[in-house]
Amino acid sequence: MQKWRVGIIVMIGVITVAAAAILIRSSMESAGVKGVGFSLFLAASRLSIASLFLLPNWRNLIQIKVKPKAFYFAVAAGITLGLHFATWISSLSYTSIAASTTLVTTNPIWMAILSWFWFKERLSKFSLLGIVIALGGGIIIALGDSNSTNNSNPLLGNLLAILGAWSVSFYILLGREAQKQGLGTIDYISIAYTVAAILLLPLPFFWHTSYFGYPNSVYVYILLTAVFSQLIGHTCFNWAVTQVSPTFLSLIILFEPVISSYLGWIFFQEIPSFMTICGGIIILSGVAVAIIGEK
Repeated sequence: MQKWRVGIIVMIGVITVAAAAILIRSSMESAGVKGVGFSLFLAASRLSIASLFLLPNWRNLIQIKVKPKAFYFAVAAGITLGLHFATWISSLSYTSIAASTTLVTTNPIWMAILSWFWFKERLSKFSLLGIVIALGGGIIIALGDSNSTNNSNPLLGNLLAILGAWSVSFYILLGREAQKQGLGTIDYISIAYTVAAILLLPLPFFWHTSYFGYPNSVYVYILLTAVFSQLIGHTCFNWAVTQVSPTFLSLIILFEPVISSYLGWIFFQEIPSFMTICGGIIILSGVAVAIIGEK
């Protein structure tokens, strides 16, 4: 497929995934509840709904002969996806949208290291420079976000976001391997999303959190997150990782915190500071440098 078409699909993924932070924060505001238990409820519900939409595809999975190696990679990806949502969604209870989405998208550096060790992939000097510039911009955004009224425990929230970045790095790489081993994108996400949902479903009960009794708006936000951010957004990324290198894809995904921060400003009056705006410009500059290097 032509590169410009791949780029359009990736940007659709970036926009729909960026909206997830707004929908999650809206769920918390509507329910009047925050914390790990409620975050796990949101994560498990999101993935469970996405899995239900993919349930008809399991008939195809049963009929085709899936390579054991491909299946194991998909299961492992599902486990890391569950860990990603458990940590990242929880981070939104303790730190701001800008800081959380910025730190969770620091995964290019972790993916570059993993790709170097795992796949022996060499990065061009421009790509390395782009990573450094983009991550520098991310750090500036995080430092400039200290005035947010939602920072109940920014140290914990930022740590959870970084853990989310680590887990999503493994998720992207494992997903690429599963598809390289012969799984189609829909077959792959059917396995990965279902495994993640099964992993997360019982966890809210350990924090004495129920799946019922919340305002109807909470369930609407969850449905929107499952359809747009999960089924459309993440599936775009899962497909794109077979078309471009995972490190390059992660650099494009760095648009996400810029979009999420802007939406946070509109919907929750989380007004970005001057440092946050400068950080966003630096991130975009890093992405541009990496694109030139990749080309």
